[in-house]
Amino acid sequence: MTRWLSEEEQRTWRAFLTVNRKLFGALERQLQVDSGLPHTYYEVLVSLSEAPGRTLRMSDLADRSRSSRSRMSHAVARLEEAGWVRRETCPNDRRGSFALLTDEGFEVLARAAPGHVEAVRTLLFDALGPAQAAQLGRICEAVAARLTELGDHADSGGEADCGGEADCGGEADCGGEADCGGEADSGGEADCGGEADADPGNHQT
Repeated sequence: MTRWLSEEEQRTWRAFLTVNRKLFGALERQLQVDSGLPHTYYEVLVSLSEAPGRTLRMSDLADRSRSSRSRMSHAVARLEEAGWVRRETCPNDRRGSFALLTDEGFEVLARAAPGHVEAVRTLLFDALGPAQAAQLGRICEAVAARLTELGDHADSGGEADCGGEADCGGEADCGGEADCGGEADSGGEADCGGEADADPGNHQT
């Protein structure tokens, strides 16, 4: 039997969809316009900057980004072409490899982070009081726990990785054709998640 949403639940759901699309669309555009970075590439740089030695196994990097191995390989290949990431063979597993954030890649991230964090603050946290921000955090944690409990089945078909050719929720292709040097389309929208702190030494997702 279908458990239809109540009117209040419908309003909440539709408000969530509207905020989700507008917020991440605006953040995607900000990154691409100001830094020439699709959000997914930014997220990869953040993950590597936070890892010991700025290095992660490719499989771990894909898991952190909720991406397939092939799409993460595609994204890292583009970042490698730009000189921002370097791949190294795993000495204990010839089939495995590491992704390492280069000094140039770290500098790119350090330049991109302040504007991106300011956009996050302006678009999200400036609209909320401290209690609302804390409540939002608890709500997100509750939903994330529920998804984990259900094995992420609820979102397995809807979350596209933006490091390859996949379209992000039908809005825009946000990674496959973007130029890491700054030629990315500024109109793309994506829900890719992951933020960085403005301090270049303390990037946070």
